[in-house]
Amino acid sequence: MAELSNVVTVNIVTPNGLVYDHHADLVVVKTIAGELGIMANHEPVVAPLVIGEVRVQRTDNPGHEDVIAVNGGFMEMSNNTASIVADSAERERDIDLTRAQAARDRAQRRIEEAKSKADPDELQRAQVALQRAINRIHVKTGK
Repeated sequence: MAELSNVVTVNIVTPNGLVYDHHADLVVVKTIAGELGIMANHEPVVAPLVIGEVRVQRTDNPGHEDVIAVNGGFMEMSNNTASIVADSAERERDIDLTRAQAARDRAQRRIEEAKSKADPDELQRAQVALQRAINRIHVKTGK
């Protein structure tokens, strides 16, 4: 195994518990300012995350990348540990594509209903639900 000073430990935690815990050569997150790539010995940073995917190039499987759907939260990098605290997160292998597609369809219907009722709060909630569903679909299908 690589020296621990040359790897990043990546932890993803949600209110439901630990979702992901591995050593990586590189982790890429989507922040409000854009994508941020983190490698070993990176300066300490805290960054708010948007709905998007987290990509992890694991040290134990070169050439393979784990992809995790993350729905907001923040990432803290310190002492070669990237800790992600997310509202919710799902590994690609755990995403039910049929369920994600149904959530997308429901959100699209809710958007149309909110527009017809001129309900800005419901419209915003439905748009967030749509972003989350699309994120899960993209992570599962790789598209």
